[in-house]
Amino acid sequence: MQTVALIDYGSGNLRSAEKALREAARRRDIAAEIVVTADPDLVAKADRVFLPGVGAFASCRAGLDATGVYEAMNEAVHGRGQPFMGICVGHQLLATEGLEFGVTPGLDWIGGQVKKLQPSDPALTIPHMGWNAVTLVRDHALFAGVPDGAHMYYANSFALTAADPADVVATTDHGGPFTAAVAKGNVAGLQFHPEKSQAAGLALLANFLEWRP
Repeated sequence: MQTVALIDYGSGNLRSAEKALREAARRRDIAAEIVVTADPDLVAKADRVFLPGVGAFASCRAGLDATGVYEAMNEAVHGRGQPFMGICVGHQLLATEGLEFGVTPGLDWIGGQVKKLQPSDPALTIPHMGWNAVTLVRDHALFAGVPDGAHMYYANSFALTAADPADVVATTDHGGPFTAAVAKGNVAGLQFHPEKSQAAGLALLANFLEWRP
């Protein structure tokens, strides 16, 4: 039985993410205990770490720092090499810095900046809300069985621009392409909400639960 630490730092659809992870595990018959937690000891010992996030980059970073779990996350992910996934702002926090309401340091686990979307078509609105197709730019285990062009659910005004294009796994287009998924070693991030993306999202979460980077 593996333990998945779903980080509670005052941001994110915790219950939706918890429910989706449980359902993904059930569908694949994966033995996984999904634990919503801000306990550093539990996070440090977890087999997998999952970081949600909804809202502004700066407030999410402040909430993460306030819980004291950053060091525990770092121990699990970089000290012990356990798989990590961040979604929405949890994905954006992987960057070196966010440029929303000034400059806020990110985790710097994926080099790059989080910048405001600027669609080339002025008729396209920001925030970017709703379903959009994902274009895979390279193969990755997390997308095994998820077809290129699968539609995922988005709710974002900012996106991560990776310093190294090799870290990008998938993109989405909203008046120009932007990063939909990144991965580097045992760290991965998704701009979209897999917990709201029906069968394709559940497949991706199940892949995360089985991922052996």
